[in-house]
Amino acid sequence: MWRGVLAFRLLTWAFAGGTVIVQSGHYQREWLAWTVLGVMALWSVVSSFFYLRERTRPPALVVFDLVLTTALLLTSHWVLSDEQFALNVPLITTVWAAVPPVAAGARFGASGGVLAGLVLGVATGLARDKFDIDVARDGVLLAAAGLLVGMAATMGRRSAARLEQALRKEAATAERERLARSIHDSVLQVLARVRKRGNEVGGEAAELAKLAGEQEIALRSLVTTEPLTPNDSGTSSLRAALQLLATSSVQVSTPADDVELPAHVTDELVAVTREALSNVEKHAPGAQAWVLLEDLGSEVVVSIRDDGPGISDGVLEQAAADGHLGVVESIRGRVRDLGGSAALDTGPGRGTEWEVKVPSTRGAK
Repeated sequence: MWRGVLAFRLLTWAFAGGTVIVQSGHYQREWLAWTVLGVMALWSVVSSFFYLRERTRPPALVVFDLVLTTALLLTSHWVLSDEQFALNVPLITTVWAAVPPVAAGARFGASGGVLAGLVLGVATGLARDKFDIDVARDGVLLAAAGLLVGMAATMGRRSAARLEQALRKEAATAERERLARSIHDSVLQVLARVRKRGNEVGGEAAELAKLAGEQEIALRSLVTTEPLTPNDSGTSSLRAALQLLATSSVQVSTPADDVELPAHVTDELVAVTREALSNVEKHAPGAQAWVLLEDLGSEVVVSIRDDGPGISDGVLEQAAADGHLGVVESIRGRVRDLGGSAALDTGPGRGTEWEVKVPSTRGAK
């Protein structure tokens, strides 16, 4: 993109130089015309040097480029003669003045390019002392050039960021697969053998077998799920985060496709799920629990169900009357803050089930 800007600058300077040569002898101040052309040549070289390197391409440089070009364009009032203005001869900068909107678009995006184009359009009208259809046309063309380049630059940066993210994800997946193979051939096999042998022996060894089984499940989840750190767009994987909660007593089911949500939404939903599972462990020890993640497009649903004894009729009402709702209100409060809802379904002998629904906001906020 920036190499194109520099090529455009050099090409337009060559056109400006040809115009000055053709009009030589007709200018009101010949020396000023050649001086302006010399400044344009010098700035073309200097700006090319700085624009080629990202670290020497600060926003202030693009703003200075616009200011300098505008100032040189306004010298046309003293360079061109009245006859040249009457014949609508190009201003001293000619098409070289179109470079700053292009550079602003590349640096600031569409809005910056349009603004720079409008500034130069107004300067063109001031230099000619009139605002007619020709001046309006030049302003529109300058703004349009900045707009198009700005849109292209924005799309290019987004595409580059997505490509970089995809490459990082691919590299991370390859590394996880390598670690999974290595761990499977060593640690996981040992844990599986301890679990099997402990269950066969029984007694205290059975307790060790249970612990080995939990660690085996946790380790498998760790090496097969994606990193939980937010990506460049500020989202993180709810699917990967929930998979890490799997244990010998908790089964996690997720869609095949990833479920990306804003990082703070993912964190809150994981916290809600942890609270529900912690409540199962506290009030229904030994019960099995299931976590189900569903992506319905407009909303994301997380269900946490267990096969424990459930909550007896009237217990929740009595807790509310006593001002002790604990985990129930904590879960509902978290989900409410996300703009969602949390429904509790329970009863004697039929376990407990939470159904948490939140809007499927796909962008970082």
